[in-house]
Amino acid sequence: MLNSSGLVDGWLPEVRRVDSPNFDARPASEVSLVVIHNISLPPGCYGGDHVERLFTNRLRRGEHPFLDTLVNTRVSAHFYIGRSGSVTQFVSCLQRAWHAGASQFRGRAGCNDFSVGIELEGTDFEPFVDAQYAALNRIIDALTRAFPIEAIVGHSVIAADRKTDPGPFFRWDRITAAASRIAR
Repeated sequence: MLNSSGLVDGWLPEVRRVDSPNFDARPASEVSLVVIHNISLPPGCYGGDHVERLFTNRLRRGEHPFLDTLVNTRVSAHFYIGRSGSVTQFVSCLQRAWHAGASQFRGRAGCNDFSVGIELEGTDFEPFVDAQYAALNRIIDALTRAFPIEAIVGHSVIAADRKTDPGPFFRWDRITAAASRIAR
């Protein structure tokens, strides 16, 4: 069903949809957090389909030594934004994607239970591009209309002992005006 945010059963209809098997039902908790990540596979390489294949359990051994370490990893995110600004959605926002890992926010553990994860193609070591910020803002606008979002944070905030993304080159000041009213 379409709601005023533009989501249809938790999916953004105008973006590419690739179903990931790496999700499960949310517990009885409402989405209140957006977590921003960065990813590139292999690290620092852009434009391939390795992230999609990671999120759909289709990586194969022997392609690259780093990818070999991820073959049995079961992870996903709700959204992935490529360097071109292209958006792929892997999991309905009504379901729990497996993006945060061991995490906590404001004393509440298990951030996957109450968050939406957005992956930006990139690294901690270089800036993101205009097209990615434009796509990110469209997604955040839809999420803030659909859910009572209380905060938008980096993965580094909810898993500070093990994560650094989205990294020092992420421009928090490029987030939409609607989102800027939300605590970080």
